Amino acid sequence: MQWQSYRIISGFLFLASVIGMAFALYLEHVQGLEPCPLCVFQRIGLIGLGLISLIAFLHNPKNNVLKRIYAFLGLAAIGWSVAIAGRHVWLQNLPPDQVPSCGPGLDYWVETLPLKAVFENVLKGSGECALIDWTFLGQSLPVWSLMFFSVLALISLWQLFRKYPV
Repeated sequence: MQWQSYRIISGFLFLASVIGMAFALYLEHVQGLEPCPLCVFQRIGLIGLGLISLIAFLHNPKNNVLKRIYAFLGLAAIGWSVAIAGRHVWLQNLPPDQVPSCGPGLDYWVETLPLKAVFENVLKGSGECALIDWTFLGQSLPVWSLMFFSVLALISLWQLFRKYPV
C-alpha cells in the first residue's frame, strides 16, 4: 500500500476536515469566539469535504470514474469554503469606511427569510465579519482558514486529475 493511494488520501482529507472542525468548535466553545455568518458557511464546505472523503475512504472504488466523481464533489465542497474564506479576508481588509454595517444574526435570518435571501445576506457580509478578534503570527482566522482550505483544495484537485493505474 502506497502513501499516495486513493484510500490513504481520502482518509487524510477526512481527518483534516475533522481536525479543522474540531479546531473551529474549540475556538467557539472553549475560547468563546462566536462565529460570524461567513464562518458558519465556511464550515459547511469543510463538513461536505469530510463527508465525501469519508464515503470515498469507506467505498474505496476500483473504478477510476467513481474516484474522479468523489474527488470532484470534494473539490466543489472545499472550493465553497475557499471562496467564502476569500470573501471574508477581503471584507477584513476593507478600509473602515467601506465595511458593511452589522446586521441581524444568522439565526434571525434563517427564521424569517427564505433560504435564497439568507444566502444573499450572508454572502454580502456584515460588520461582524470584518471584525478581527483572533490572530496567530499576525494573521487573522479567515487568513489561516483560507490557507488551510486552499491546501485541501489543491490535494482534492490532485486527486481529481492524477493518473490512476488501470
